[in-house]
Amino acid sequence: MPDDQDKDKPIRGQRRCKGFRRVSHGLFLPERDDLSPEQEFLRDLRAWQAVLPEDAVFTHVTGARLRNWALPKLPEQVPVFAAVEGDPSRPRRPGLICSRLRRAAAKSTRHGLPVDSAEETLLRCARDLGHIDLVILVVSALRAGDVDESAMELTLASRRPGVVALKAAWGEARKELQSVGEVVLYLFHRAIDVPVEPQVSLYDERGVLIGVADLLVVGTTSVHEFDGAVHRDNVQHRTDLRRERGWAGTDYVRRGFVLDDLLNHSMVVMHEIDRALGHPHDARRYERWRALVENSLYSETGRERVLNRWHRAMGVVDWSRTT
Repeated sequence: MPDDQDKDKPIRGQRRCKGFRRVSHGLFLPERDDLSPEQEFLRDLRAWQAVLPEDAVFTHVTGARLRNWALPKLPEQVPVFAAVEGDPSRPRRPGLICSRLRRAAAKSTRHGLPVDSAEETLLRCARDLGHIDLVILVVSALRAGDVDESAMELTLASRRPGVVALKAAWGEARKELQSVGEVVLYLFHRAIDVPVEPQVSLYDERGVLIGVADLLVVGTTSVHEFDGAVHRDNVQHRTDLRRERGWAGTDYVRRGFVLDDLLNHSMVVMHEIDRALGHPHDARRYERWRALVENSLYSETGRERVLNRWHRAMGVVDWSRTT
């Protein structure tokens, strides 16, 4: 009986026998049905090491996933991103984008695999992704404690590709934001000129803490929160109800939002917020938000743009989908 090490050993060549799964052209793994998607992902990366130079590191969204950062809405098929030092012959295969490092990699290891520094990982993401996507990654990197701020300052002071986008995301990222949904909600308020403060402690008239708000509209008692899937869980729902009852008799007013509100009904949501706050309507604020969404992985246009870019990097060109 082969042990687990044999089951995870990649096979190179044109072998297409039953019981093997194709990772890429000429790269196969024995099929297994006892692994989670995350375990299969790590297994694939170990297989990719068989065709990568020894000094290669994983970067971009591959490195972000290895670091367990929260990710934006990625397409179903995402290539593996790696980077190598110097100017060797970089492997070109479907499913792999291998770039060149201009300096020795500040390597670290995650799950036993080599990963590029957090700053370089973010910079490589910044070359492809939209502002919303990038802020999500920066916030998660900050919350994980992976970012060296001195190294980030040096990166942002350079003129390398992606620096302008990364600098904009770095300037808007708030470590207090606790989920992808909160990041999107925060950026929506920024786009429509409604100043908010994240993770604000709320107290009643006696000074008793009654809760912590996802977002508090500055200068008001309006609490805006993201109601993700976790809030539909029975235990969390009961907790939410108890929390809201604790606000009874206070001036705080809670409004909950879901991702569909922000992505597909943002004009209606903006008008609701304007009416509640007594703000005049200004369609230019809505257009700013729509431009951010359309350039992100949360829109079909944004996904097609990024996929076309990745296809070209892999040598697969589909000009019909270029936007």
